[in-house]
Amino acid sequence: MIDFEEEIQRFKPSLDVDQLEDAILKVDLTDMNDLMTQLFEDAMKKGNTQ
Repeated sequence: MIDFEEEIQRFKPSLDVDQLEDAILKVDLTDMNDLMTQLFEDAMKKGNTQ
């Protein structure tokens, strides 16, 4: 049988939407498009446009 008092003591609330949004935005994720853009920009600066 479930002991509700014990379950309430172990309960940890999830993040609110605002907190979740802040947590996600703080993570710096680089995807393949970012990498390719950076490589292209570097090549253009060096003049290696083949």
